[in-house]
Amino acid sequence: MKDKKIRWGIIGLGKIANKFATDLATIPNTELYAVASRSKEKAITFGKKYNAVKTYDSYEDLAKDSEVDAVYIATPHSFHKEHAILCLKNKKAVLCEKPFAMNLDEVQEMIAVAKENDVLLMEALWTYFLPHYQYVLTIFKTNKYGSLNKLEADFGFKATYDLSSRLIKKEVGGGSLLDIGIYPIFVALSTLGKPNSIKADALFFENGADSECNMVFNYPNATAYLKSTLAADTKTEAIFTFKNAVVKINTMFHEPSTVSIVQNGKEEIIDFDYTTIGYNYEAIHFNELLRAGKKESPVMTFNFSLELIKLLDKVRGVINLEY
Repeated sequence: MKDKKIRWGIIGLGKIANKFATDLATIPNTELYAVASRSKEKAITFGKKYNAVKTYDSYEDLAKDSEVDAVYIATPHSFHKEHAILCLKNKKAVLCEKPFAMNLDEVQEMIAVAKENDVLLMEALWTYFLPHYQYVLTIFKTNKYGSLNKLEADFGFKATYDLSSRLIKKEVGGGSLLDIGIYPIFVALSTLGKPNSIKADALFFENGADSECNMVFNYPNATAYLKSTLAADTKTEAIFTFKNAVVKINTMFHEPSTVSIVQNGKEEIIDFDYTTIGYNYEAIHFNELLRAGKKESPVMTFNFSLELIKLLDKVRGVINLEY
């Protein structure tokens, strides 16, 4: 099984699916076998671009294709549960884009269906698998520079206010929190864990989706200052202030980046020599789990995904955001 070719399907063929398909082509013993869109024309165009063997204009037909081993779900947030469960019930391993679903109840249902069908399921939070992020996590876990006292993480860009855009459309989970706010929250959860208390405030677009969210997570010996915005370009950095050094994941911290370490007035910049967009790392991990017959990732565990969606739900409660 260790050399078994993994045949992938992709459901939802937007921008992120293009990036995933690009990196999938760099992985040995891996094939983009089938793609599906509600638009037949879009499926055919995408399939030709990435050399997919089959194209479908039905998600159901892809899920039922016996040749497909794993499905990457890249549809809007509000459809994640429906599409994940469709694939799981057809015994397909599922790598589902973040956020896993719209709320805790939906995530719990997805996990329950995966367990009932004895099928691998994982949330596709690609940052967790990137070498630079794993490097910073090792610094934290080994206490290399002492205790972590402060975390600052932001993610922001100026989005066009277009009510037809998935990014803005509230009905599909649009707004800054679920789309990009999840990344700063992920950084806090993967280092400092669950906060003792949360403070948050938000600004909103005319349609009720949040345009900006500012959060403060309080811990016994640390504070995390987190921000997401679709109203302005920000540095999109993650800055970890340890007792004896400052470690910074530079611009676009959530994707392949560099790490700066400032200690005793000197700065060292570490380059990880990335040659891909970065989606290959989570896909390789998923392939390995599938070949080994695993049903849950030891990195992106069910418990971690549950705690992450709980935090998103709590922040939504504080800022009175309902979908």
